[in-house]
Amino acid sequence: MNGRLTTHVLDLMKGVPAAGLFLELRRLEGENRLLLRQAATNADGRLDAPLLEGEDMEPGEYELLFHAGDYFRKGQEEGGSGSPADIGFLNLIPIRFHIGADGGHYHVPLLLAPGGYSTYRGS
Repeated sequence: MNGRLTTHVLDLMKGVPAAGLFLELRRLEGENRLLLRQAATNADGRLDAPLLEGEDMEPGEYELLFHAGDYFRKGQEEGGSGSPADIGFLNLIPIRFHIGADGGHYHVPLLLAPGGYSTYRGS
């Protein structure tokens, strides 16, 4: 199977890529959640390599778990903006999605702010 799974995280509060945001990728199999990869975003808010690619792109249900709370708390400690109440609102953001047998490119971006987030299937 060809294809790849990628992500990109943008910090909407600062208007910059979300560098240093920790995330986990899991494959969902019934009640089981198999950890496939852990990584942190680079200075561009992306990963240095795809989360999955080639024959690792198996059809099925997946979850990306973004550690937003840690990211915002670290930013606050480094003199970032935003109220402490807003910073503590989001902690872990799970995004569950399906990879089909088409072997295409799956891009799951996260647009992140202390009070909310948005995602979509990117290109």
